This record gives sequence, structure tokens and C-alpha cells, in this order.
Amino acid sequence: MRDGTKKKRNKTLYKLLRRTKDWGISTGFLLPSFAGVLLFFIIPFIMLIKMSFQKSATNSNFVGFDNYTKVISNDAFKEALGNTALLSALVVPLGVILSLLLALMLNARIPGRSMFRSILLTPMMVPVASVVLIWQVFFSYNGVLNGWLAEWFSIDRIDWMKDSSGQIIIVFLFLWKNLGLNIILFLSALNNIPKEVIESSMMDGAGAVKRFFSIRLYYLGPTVFFVAIMSLINSFKIFREVYLLTGDYPYDKLYTLQHFMNNKFSHLDYSQLSTGAVIMSVAMIVIVGILFIVESKLDSGTEE
Repeated sequence: MRDGTKKKRNKTLYKLLRRTKDWGISTGFLLPSFAGVLLFFIIPFIMLIKMSFQKSATNSNFVGFDNYTKVISNDAFKEALGNTALLSALVVPLGVILSLLLALMLNARIPGRSMFRSILLTPMMVPVASVVLIWQVFFSYNGVLNGWLAEWFSIDRIDWMKDSSGQIIIVFLFLWKNLGLNIILFLSALNNIPKEVIESSMMDGAGAVKRFFSIRLYYLGPTVFFVAIMSLINSFKIFREVYLLTGDYPYDKLYTLQHFMNNKFSHLDYSQLSTGAVIMSVAMIVIVGILFIVESKLDSGTEE
């Protein structure tokens, strides 16, 4: 009886030591990454929140929500918020739909698909400065596009970056620059769809459209969600290209949240800069949270 109890205790002790060892190994691997996230993301963000509640960077007096009231009521901030929201609302659906259609086309057995892949993926390798240079050559007042329009259609020259159509140019710029990565993700997801499922549906007489909506789209669901998140994040990072094209104070429709915060930084107004960054972060968290909820509900609905 005592031997059985002793063996049981030894077995429990062995399991405890094994779990402790596994926990120590996993913690050792995770610790460097966690330290980097803590040092470069979490602590700076906490400092950012703290600064948004104080009078200035040099005056730590607590001012409550005064900075938030000032920023939200600022006309420049409201215009930047509206422009950024409109840009994201345009590029995210377009980025998902166009990249999915192009991935389906490249995944099909069409002639010259290797050449099309190279053409569509080339923008990923082009530096931002080169992208801006290409756009300036085409869309400046004395650019190639105005020359073609004037010569072929006798249309007066348009300063595209100082016109209401400038936002459309930025949408094209975003899609041209970011579709390549989305296409790669969709091609990978399409190749991971079980072939036997597709073949069995074809034997059952399902057409191409039905196979896409009933099978392919089901397996592509997580990738669609991921591409939408990445497109949303990248839509907030289009500031680099717009800034290099138009400068600190672009045409009204091209003025984004990053312009607002960049100008606040230039004027050393760190309190309002921090406030704008916190508002932008909260908005991103809410949007991504809503997307997660929608995606989880769609998954649960599909499983039922």
C-alpha cells in the first residue's frame, strides 16, 4: 500500500517537474519577444496616454479631457478623420475583391500567367521613393497623363494632386502598391484547398460559380479576413506616399490623420499629437474588434 502511494507521489512530482521545465523553456523563448514588445510598444503607448492628459510635454499638470475636446473640435482633425475614413472605406473592399479576382485568374490555367504574376508582383519590390517618382511623372501638371489628354482629346491640363480627383489617384496608388501581397496570400490559400473536395463537387455536377461560393469561399474565409485587416492597416500608412507627393499641407481631400499628427509634431504640440494618436488607436481597435466579431459569427453560422 505504501509502495503504491509512494509511486503515485513520485509520478505526480515528475509531472510537476516536467510541466515546470516546459514552462521555463517556453518562457525563455518568448521572453525576448515580450521584452521587445514591452520596451518599444507597451511602455511608449502608456507614456502616450499619460501625455494626452497633461498640459504639454514640459508641463505635467493634469488637464483631464481638455486635449481630447480640443482635438475632436478641431476642423483640421475632423477633415483629416473624414478623408482617412473615406480612403479606408474605398481601398479595403477594393483591395480584397480585386486581389481575390486576380488570384483566381492567376490560379487558373491561362496562357502567360507567369508573366502576369511578375507584372502584378513587381510593385512590391519598388521603393517608396521610386513609386512617388513614377506618380509624379504621370500625374503632375506637366506629366505624361496631361500630355496624352491634351494631345488626343484636347482636354485642358489638370493638377491632379490639387483637384478633387486626387483622392482617386491615391486609391490607384494604394492598389498598385499593395495588391501584390494580397494576391500571394490568396494564391497560397487557394492552393491549400483540398483537391478531393473540389473533385467530388465536380462529380456531383456543381458548376464553377457554385463551387466558388459553397467551397472555395468557405476555405478562403480566414484569408479574406486577414487581407481586410492588412488592407485597413496599410490604408493608414499611405501617408508616406501622399506626403512625398504633396508636402505638409496638401489639397483638402488628401489631408489625412497622419498629416495632422505630423504637423502637430512639427509645431512641438506633443499633447495634441498624443491625443490624436490615442484616438486613432482606439478607432483601429474598435474596427478590428468588430471585424473579429463578424468573422467569428460567420464561422459559427457556417459550422451550424
